[in-house]
Amino acid sequence: MRKESKVMRQCTLFYSDLNIDRSTVLHKTKLLLEIYRPVVWSTQNRFNQVSENAACYYSKNLEQALEYLENFAPEIERDKFNQKVYSFFETHWLISIIDSAMSKIFQYPDNGKLYHEILVKQYMTVIKYSEQEMLELLHMERSTYYDKKREAIDLFAICLWGYTIPAMKGIIDGQEVEGIPSFFYQSSNPD
Repeated sequence: MRKESKVMRQCTLFYSDLNIDRSTVLHKTKLLLEIYRPVVWSTQNRFNQVSENAACYYSKNLEQALEYLENFAPEIERDKFNQKVYSFFETHWLISIIDSAMSKIFQYPDNGKLYHEILVKQYMTVIKYSEQEMLELLHMERSTYYDKKREAIDLFAICLWGYTIPAMKGIIDGQEVEGIPSFFYQSSNPD
């Protein structure tokens, strides 16, 4: 049996102190990390498409296009455009939350830069690196890499669900706000 690392023992304490269920937040965190790259790619493509459509159909000037949508566009056309824009803001908000948690990882005093690099290269860059490429880029043995990756994901989960999201929820005083996905309001506490 392998010895538990210092960072994993610290994570156990963090989860306990923050009163969050480790298995629940790790599951949600892994799902978010897995979808991050395709969501960013899709958002960029949708943004480009909406920008092109706005320029072609409404005006070459974004200000004039928005004025047209607000004052003259048929209601159905305006609603479709509003839904697309709303979707962009919601996605941008999610990306900002993840970026905020990533900056906390970077600042973590014990290998924070390494954990940040692992998460970025594994889940967030346009290029998806293979296991062998990750090992070469990080100059690590396979077992060390997987230990550090597990630590990075645990720390990211703590930063995201234990600090970043509660801080955002504190800003909005616990009230659901349009544009913030409802699953962020579901308690990660076991109570």
